[in-house]
Amino acid sequence: MRILVAGVGNVFLGDDGFGVAVARRLAGTDLPGEVVVTDFGIRGVHLAYELTGGGYDLAILLDATSRGEPPGTLYVLEPSPEECPVTFLDAHAMTPEAVLSLAGTLGGETCRVLLVGCEPADMSPGMELSVPVADAVGRAADLVLELIEEQITTVPATAGHEEERTC
Repeated sequence: MRILVAGVGNVFLGDDGFGVAVARRLAGTDLPGEVVVTDFGIRGVHLAYELTGGGYDLAILLDATSRGEPPGTLYVLEPSPEECPVTFLDAHAMTPEAVLSLAGTLGGETCRVLLVGCEPADMSPGMELSVPVADAVGRAADLVLELIEEQITTVPATAGHEEERTC
C-alpha cells in the first residue's frame, strides 16, 4: 500500500498556496512508512508523471478549490478520469483536473485520486494565506490523516465517481 500526498498550488498567489501549506504541515508529522508527502507547487507535469509511474494505490491532492462555499470550507472530492477532459497543456495552469487529464494521456494506470480542497478567499498576488484558509490548514491536515487511516485499514471504495464531502 503506497500513498502519495501532493500539495499543489502557487505560493505567490495568496490562498492558492493552501495545498503547499498543508503538505508542509504533514511533512512534519509521523506518518506510516508507505506515505510519501511531496510539495509539487506548480510542477503539475511532474505530478502527472508521478501519478502514472509512482506505483501508488492512492493519491491525495491538496489544492485551493472554488465551489461557491464560504472561504475555509474543506472538500473531499473523488474525480473520475472521465470528468477530466484533455485540455491544452499550460504548465502555469495545471489544475488537478488538468494534471489528471495529462496523466491519462501519458499512458499507464493512475491510482485512485482524492482531492482535499479548500474554498479560497483571496488568490491575488501575495505570499500570505487569508485568515479563513490559514485556519483550515490544520483541519485539512487532520482530514488527510483520517483519509490515510481509512485507506490503510479498509478496502478502498470503487473509484470512478465523484464523492463529495464538505467539512
